[in-house]
Amino acid sequence: MREYVQARWSEPLIMEYPDRGPAVYAAPLEEDLERLNRERPVPESLLRRDPPEIPRLTETELIRHYTRLSQMSYGVDQGPVPLGSCTMKYNPRVALELAFDDRVTGLHPHMPVEEVQGLLQMLYELQEWLAHITGMDGCILHPAAGAHGELAGTLTIRRYHGLLGRAGVKDEIIVPDSAHGTNPASAAMAGFRVVEIPTAEDGNVDMGALKAAVGERTAGLMITNPSTLGLFEEHILEIADLIHGVGGLLYYDGANLNGIMGYARPGDMGFDIAHLNVHKTFSAPHGGGGPGAGPVCAKAVPVGDTGLTLLDLLPGPRVVYDEDEGLYTIRWPGRHSVGLIRAYPFNTIPLIWAYIYILSMGPQGLRLATEAAVAKTNYFLSLMKGSKGYSLPYGKGRPRKHEAVLSAEPLRRETGVKADDVAKGLLDRGFYAPTIYFPLIVDEALMIEFTETETIENIEAYAEALKEIEEISKRNPQEPKKWPLKTSVGRIDQVYANHPRTMAPTWRVYLKRRQTG
Repeated sequence: MREYVQARWSEPLIMEYPDRGPAVYAAPLEEDLERLNRERPVPESLLRRDPPEIPRLTETELIRHYTRLSQMSYGVDQGPVPLGSCTMKYNPRVALELAFDDRVTGLHPHMPVEEVQGLLQMLYELQEWLAHITGMDGCILHPAAGAHGELAGTLTIRRYHGLLGRAGVKDEIIVPDSAHGTNPASAAMAGFRVVEIPTAEDGNVDMGALKAAVGERTAGLMITNPSTLGLFEEHILEIADLIHGVGGLLYYDGANLNGIMGYARPGDMGFDIAHLNVHKTFSAPHGGGGPGAGPVCAKAVPVGDTGLTLLDLLPGPRVVYDEDEGLYTIRWPGRHSVGLIRAYPFNTIPLIWAYIYILSMGPQGLRLATEAAVAKTNYFLSLMKGSKGYSLPYGKGRPRKHEAVLSAEPLRRETGVKADDVAKGLLDRGFYAPTIYFPLIVDEALMIEFTETETIENIEAYAEALKEIEEISKRNPQEPKKWPLKTSVGRIDQVYANHPRTMAPTWRVYLKRRQTG
């Protein structure tokens, strides 16, 4: 067993530290505030004359607090984070350094374009690269995340049919049952009725069910390829013909592009619109690493005889290059576009991160990333052969792409040990747990993706840890129910933890709930 003990500090919230008083906090003097207001007038209602309601701490306390929090946590800098479909690859430090360079972070969205030509050139080139990688005719960088990109795409589909006079007819979006949960949510938010299609035993979309569902009300179909099962959809060309045959559009969820990048392009498969997750395929950090970005690419599909194409309908601005002026500029959306779906043009930092990643990798490097990701997934599965506690549902005998979904259902039936117990056992062994209980079509699902950046040794150790957990579960089924034992926080009451009354979004809400019990 790998020796692993996570730091278990009894670390208070920052607001619970004792206030050290004005000796360690230099509040603005009254004359300073008045001088600043004369130079740059601020509305009276926005002026703050009292210190903010945060504890005044020494630098030592502040640094120790956040260092301890980091020691209580786990991230990709410490070991594998094999979250299936989230593609948690290592984030190169060169991109961190350059994306947060003062020459980037010091810019403002409202600066004259003449003063931000370098930035606009990078964004323009990123648009062109993403269009080429996906086989599309153009891209926008406007959406703030992958799900936001889905909403942009589904709104574009709605606008497309509306301009063709089909708004009251084309009101259904078809989604496979293996899809990411944001797919049906985005379609519903765009005003469509969601029609779910089952997955066949071979891991492909059930073509009989799909043909029965497609009709005059079909506005489009949303699908990711490879699927969340890590399988390439073998009927994708037939599916594209089927959807286009009734006047619908095919939407590509780009979450799993890491499994085909450099080998296959959504545009060549018949997709009309695609969103990408730069925090997945192109290495920008997830979550706490900063804001996200979900570029959307599209084909120049004509919108009837309006003279427009799908590209004219996409929301948000696009960076364009004026050859006559030799100038990069921002072209804002026209009157037929969906419009703006957020206040500012782009989330620049994650986009620059993606730009640096693609620039450093080059076409050959991106293709190699796919090769390595696919090879490592299938190597992992070869290590798990012979295990009786885990099975590999759907697509028997078919190789996986970037990820695979094991089922711990055999282990549960024999011992009562479930997927979440397995996940907690992995935490005790110094590994991050995989995505569990998704996709919903797999019982006791363990969704695992190592990506091209993980080492062979860690993949082997991960497989050994899963086998060790299986052996312990068969010897003593009660032991896994106590895990984790070596993490900063032990096993929690998951029902209580997810109850709305236990979640406090602000310090004031936390205090109020603590006072009222």
